[in-house]
Amino acid sequence: MTEQSAFPPCTEVLGAPVHIIDIENVLRLMEQWIRERGCPRWIAVTGSHGALEAHKRADFRAILRTADLSVPDGRWAARVAATKMSCPTHQVRGADLVSAFCALAIKKGFTNYFYGDTDETLALASARLKQQHPGLKIAGAYSPPFRELTADEDSQIVEMINQANPDVLWVALGLPKQERWIASHRDRLTVPVIVAIGAAMKFHSGKVKPAPRWASRVGFEWLWRLLNEPRTVWKRALIYGPQFTALSLLELRRYKKRSR
Repeated sequence: MTEQSAFPPCTEVLGAPVHIIDIENVLRLMEQWIRERGCPRWIAVTGSHGALEAHKRADFRAILRTADLSVPDGRWAARVAATKMSCPTHQVRGADLVSAFCALAIKKGFTNYFYGDTDETLALASARLKQQHPGLKIAGAYSPPFRELTADEDSQIVEMINQANPDVLWVALGLPKQERWIASHRDRLTVPVIVAIGAAMKFHSGKVKPAPRWASRVGFEWLWRLLNEPRTVWKRALIYGPQFTALSLLELRRYKKRSR
């Protein structure tokens, strides 16, 4: 933002930065960055899994700290951040941010590019988003091979995205691959806004049913996904989840002691 004092406050959850901001103000920042058309800004959409990765891996923690904005995708990460800052809880889910921006893009004429996931998922998600938001401009969508890319392939992908000239690049490679990709490619891209969105395109494709609002509000989105995607999220729900809970409670306890 132009005025540093107007930027949303930030705290850390297990070493991962988390800004206290609602989705409307995220959109306001994205629009501002698109208008400025300066160096690429990137947004991390991180939940308990991302915070746990940041806690365990210093290199990933350093990558998250380069984000221009870091919003909590998960309810529990949002609650921990809000508790530390003594403010209302704001959760910004990746799929919700995509939907909200698409609505804004219709009004402002902004364009989108989707990178990651599978060809089928991208095709289904693009079609559904266009149906939900008539007139939506999608500058391109590309699913990279599920292997390490050659230097030439990597350069061609960067050139392809830059030639499409989108206003927002949505990266859906999954955590932590997407954040690492953004960090290593940011300087070569000419996109004003880059957002790491994890599984958001799966939700928009209709292949995965999103958790109902009530489940998200009470922090049981992990249970909903476990019941609907057991093979995909069992480790995150049954191993990473309890680890995050225990570590974040210890962090809150230490934080409160220091604050006294």
